[in-house]
Amino acid sequence: MSLRVAYVCADRGVPVFGCKGSSVHVQEVLRAFLRRGAKVDLFAARLGGDRPEDLGDVRVHRLARPPRTRAEADPIAVGAGPRRANGPTQAGADSEADRLVTDRSLDRQLAAATTPFDLVYERHALFSSSAMRFARLRGLPGVLEVNAPLVEEQLAHRRLAHPARARSMAREALCAASLRVAVSHGVVDGHRAYGLDRDDFLVCPNGVDPARFAWDIPTARTRETRESFTIGFLGTLKPWHGLDVLLEAFGLLAVRDPAYRLLVVGDGPQRERIESFCAQAGLSGRVELTGAAEPREVPRWLARMDVGTAPYDAPEGHYFSPLKVVEYMAAGLPVVASRTGQLPDLVEEGREGLLLPPGDAQALATALEGLRRNRALAVAMGERGRARVLAEHTWDAILERVLAAALRAGPARFVPPRTAGLPSGGA
Repeated sequence: MSLRVAYVCADRGVPVFGCKGSSVHVQEVLRAFLRRGAKVDLFAARLGGDRPEDLGDVRVHRLARPPRTRAEADPIAVGAGPRRANGPTQAGADSEADRLVTDRSLDRQLAAATTPFDLVYERHALFSSSAMRFARLRGLPGVLEVNAPLVEEQLAHRRLAHPARARSMAREALCAASLRVAVSHGVVDGHRAYGLDRDDFLVCPNGVDPARFAWDIPTARTRETRESFTIGFLGTLKPWHGLDVLLEAFGLLAVRDPAYRLLVVGDGPQRERIESFCAQAGLSGRVELTGAAEPREVPRWLARMDVGTAPYDAPEGHYFSPLKVVEYMAAGLPVVASRTGQLPDLVEEGREGLLLPPGDAQALATALEGLRRNRALAVAMGERGRARVLAEHTWDAILERVLAAALRAGPARFVPPRTAGLPSGGA
C-alpha cells in the first residue's frame, strides 16, 4: 500500500516551484517521495512558478492569504503583543500577522483534507505549528525538517516584532514532532535554548539527485584540455556568500592570465555590485551573470565550469548545508570553499577540493591558480567528489534514513524539553 504523505511548506519565503536553493530542496524531497511510490499532498504558502512536469502527481493545496478578520489582522488580538502604528515593528508585525493567518489556513485545510494521511512532513517555518499539532492529534508520525535556527536568524538579519510568540510556536512544533531532522550540527546547536540537543535530531545534510547530472570520462577529458578556465559560482547573490572575496580573487587572476573566466549562476541583491565591479575593472567581457536559473538548467551551467566555489565569509556560526556544494560534486567539479560550518564534513581537503580561511582573497586566488595549473588534479578531485555524493548524499538515501527513523519514533506526541531554557525577549 502506498504511503500517503502531507508535505507542508508554510514559509512564504520559499517558492516551492521556484529557483532558490530552498525551492530545489522542497522539489527534490517531493521527487524522492514519488520515486518510492508515495502519494503526496503538498500544502504550500507560495508556489512561485509553474509546477515541474515530473511533479504532476503531487496534489497541491495553496495556503493563499485569505481575507483577514480584524482579530487575525491585529497581533494584539491574536496575543502576539504590542504593535506601534508608525514604529519600526510595523512591517514586521504585518508580515507576522500574515504568517499567523497562513498557519490558521493550514490548520483548516489539514482538518478538511479527505486523504487519510500516514505521515506529516513539514519544512519548519516561522509562526507555523499547525502541522505538527495535526500529526500529534491524529496519532501520525510527524517529521519536522529544520534548516536553520529561524527565530534567531530572523532577529539577527531581518526583523521580528514578536519574538516571544515566534519562540512559543517554534517550541510547540519542535516538541510535538516525533522526528526532528536537521541539515547540520550547527542547526542542532542553534536549538539548544529549547532544551534540545544532538540526541534529539537526525542530522542529514542536503543531497542531490544524480540523474540530473550527466557526467562521464569524456566530459572530464574535455575539462582537462580546455584552453580557458572557468571559475563557477551557483546561488543567490547575497553578501554572506562571499562574492566580494570571489571578485577580488578573480581580479587578481585575470590580470595574470587571459584564460580565466567567471560564471555566476543566480540572481540577487549583489548583482548590481558585481556588474559595477566588472565594468570598473574592465572585466565585463570575462564575467558572465546568467540571472536566476531554473533547477533543470543548473546541470548545463555546471558543465561549463572547471571549478565550483563557495567562499562563505562567516568564520563562525555557519549552520547552512550548502546545496551548491553537493551539486558541484555531483557535476564532477572540484570544490574550493571556505573552511567553515559543515563544509569540512562535505569536502575532504585535498581529495575532493580545497578549503580556505573565510575572507582571504589571496588564498582563494592561489588555490584556483593551482587547479588551473594542474588540470589532472582538478579532474581527479571532481571524480572523487562525484563518487562520494553518489555513495552518501542522494535524496533517495536521505529519505530512506528519515522514514526509517520516523517509523522507529512512532506517532507524534508532545515531549516537553528537558530544560526551560527559552530566552525571553519582547512580546
